[in-house]
Amino acid sequence: MSPDEFLRIASSLPEVELVQHSEEWVGLRVRGKGFGYLSEAKQSAQLKATLAEQAAMVGESPEVYGRSWTSGQFGWVEIRLSLADPEELTEVVTEAWCLTAPRSLAADHERRLGLVPLSPDLVDD
Repeated sequence: MSPDEFLRIASSLPEVELVQHSEEWVGLRVRGKGFGYLSEAKQSAQLKATLAEQAAMVGESPEVYGRSWTSGQFGWVEIRLSLADPEELTEVVTEAWCLTAPRSLAADHERRLGLVPLSPDLVDD
């Protein structure tokens, strides 16, 4: 997957804004809160996940996913874009967005997709 394809997936979610975080990294935000970063130079992205999801992704596909850092109940995952499955990455990006978006926005989006909304204690407001 290319960085452009990654940005297309992220930008398809409601109210996503791209912010130049540093010279190398572009931040992904929803209503001012970050849920991911992209480095075109490194051909990698970092996304917010639960600690359990972080452990599962790294354990199942260490060639694609790596631990980045943790913050409270969340563990950020570094993704090697060239090795990522597009369908799986779409799910991971969407999950990162859902963990960060306000509860009402995430629930509305998930209902439109026919999904069950996340547990309220895992969503930032």
